[in-house]
Amino acid sequence: MATRVEDSTLIPAVHDTHANHRVAHHDPHTEDASGHHPALQHHFDNLEQQRDATTLGMWTFLVTEIMFFGGLFMAYTVYRVFNPEAFEAASRVLEIKYGAINTAVLIASSLTMAMAVYFSQIGNRKLLVAFLGLTMILGTAFLGIKAIEYSHKFAHNTYPGAVPFEVDHHVVEEYEREKGRPFPDINRVQMFYVIYYGMTGIHALHMVIGIIALGFLTFYGYRGAYSPEYNSPVELTGLYWHFVDIVWIFLFPLLYLIGRH
Repeated sequence: MATRVEDSTLIPAVHDTHANHRVAHHDPHTEDASGHHPALQHHFDNLEQQRDATTLGMWTFLVTEIMFFGGLFMAYTVYRVFNPEAFEAASRVLEIKYGAINTAVLIASSLTMAMAVYFSQIGNRKLLVAFLGLTMILGTAFLGIKAIEYSHKFAHNTYPGAVPFEVDHHVVEEYEREKGRPFPDINRVQMFYVIYYGMTGIHALHMVIGIIALGFLTFYGYRGAYSPEYNSPVELTGLYWHFVDIVWIFLFPLLYLIGRH
């Protein structure tokens, strides 16, 4: 009888130990039955670790983008140093009003993107979706204005490879009257437009990618996927969007204003 009593007291003790072990490993911040946040990927321990890893990944990507655009800016610098008069003359052909409007549009889109990030952090789904939508509209407006500008250049055969490559004669006459010398060699002027279309075209491609990303964010934001605990996709897309805006801040004066000083 003594042995049976001793065994019966041991068995509950073992069960209590297992119960305590389960309680010790319970995470009070989990949101589903499996013990993990729905957005947590299986190879991360928690959302904080996942956020740190994705943020590092985005900054690494942006560094490669800086190097990529840095190569384009270097090409611009080299050709401008060797062809200063041609670049100044070619810049006069660009319509500064379109560049200025697009600059204002992108600055406004940076504001709306920052507001979207803020409302994702405080969990305001309605305003998050609204500001993401506004950012998409502004980005699309930028591309529309750029398309209008491109169409004007193509209508006047002002693009690399055009046969013949031409420049608006009003610009040529104004340049020669103001400078008192002939318009620069047309082939050197054409080189400016190789760089112009290359840099602004690649920038526009980045804008398209950003708008697509914003579309996904808007869809998932409307479904309530983001909260104060999980909003890193909005923050990381915001970093990308601000980077693209900053690139344009450099492109505008280098391409549009060099012939206006």
